[in-house]
Amino acid sequence: MNYPNRPGQPVPDRMISASVDRRREAVRMPCSPLASQWSRAAHLTRCLTRAVSAVFCILSGSFAIAAPPPTSRPAAMVDVSDMVAPDAAGVVDPRRALLFRGVFAHEVTRRLKVPAKEQRAYADRLQTALSEELLGNLSGEFVVLTDRNVNVQALFVYFRAAPSDTWQMIGASPVATGQPGEYDHFITPLGVFEHTPANMDFRSEGTMNENRIRGYGKRDMRIFDLGWAQGERGWGKGGMSQMRFQMHATDPDRLEPLLGIRHSKGCVRIPASLNVFLDHYGILDAEYMALVASGKSLWVLKSDRQMTPWAGRYIVVVDSGRRSRPAWAPAPGTQARAKVPAGADTAD
Repeated sequence: MNYPNRPGQPVPDRMISASVDRRREAVRMPCSPLASQWSRAAHLTRCLTRAVSAVFCILSGSFAIAAPPPTSRPAAMVDVSDMVAPDAAGVVDPRRALLFRGVFAHEVTRRLKVPAKEQRAYADRLQTALSEELLGNLSGEFVVLTDRNVNVQALFVYFRAAPSDTWQMIGASPVATGQPGEYDHFITPLGVFEHTPANMDFRSEGTMNENRIRGYGKRDMRIFDLGWAQGERGWGKGGMSQMRFQMHATDPDRLEPLLGIRHSKGCVRIPASLNVFLDHYGILDAEYMALVASGKSLWVLKSDRQMTPWAGRYIVVVDSGRRSRPAWAPAPGTQARAKVPAGADTAD
């Protein structure tokens, strides 16, 4: 979002939509005796059966009520405590981070099957981009890489245990980056961006704008705020100017199906399940956790998160320069495009 509305600030361009649907069901079990004497016994038998069933339902309902309330963490989240536990010497083998491939595959619903050759090519692009920023020896932490190319539109999570190792892909998902051609639309900037509490993250309110679009996605999605960046204007005569660069979820019903093509105002839109994965395991929270370790309390971090010892802090944006779309990064189909509502491009 180029000009985000932070919590506590007025939201003039959003329309809060709240509705409660209350339905009540009345169960009636007629048990009046029949007039004819010969059917009375059969009727009483049916009534007894229904009465026993009703008692069973009531007891079942009472057990359900007595059950402990669900936690805020989705049931599908993997418990990684054993994966990140130190050994007898108090050391956590960094190569265990590669086990997050399985966690990614289990929890992220929008995934790309990137061929091994392409994974290596993107690992080289990542290393080149990091080296240009004097981060060539970076290791032991997760890094997020995004290809903004119009024919790709993909995000990759990478890791390597040591500087001498090659970067290994953990998983990949489709995204949407900046679509030029309209006012206030930027081309997503290239470079290495540090995720730091100096630009504090916040969470989506789940509210809709005037076009009934939830630009930041459903309620409680995390907005990874990367601060102000120099972006190329995608309207008028072009040129460079400042834009607020963020990575965030998008409307799950109307816009998430469009991931895979450029469709944002400059930010990186990601699937909701990827947002939860990055948030819950602190994939990019190294500097946030440093603040927590110093005694700070950060409301944006959930109490049930599972932090890993390999939390990173960098989001890297490249452009692969592809002139055609690879088979592993398919564009959304005509059915998804046909459902795009009017004004969809006004949401970041």
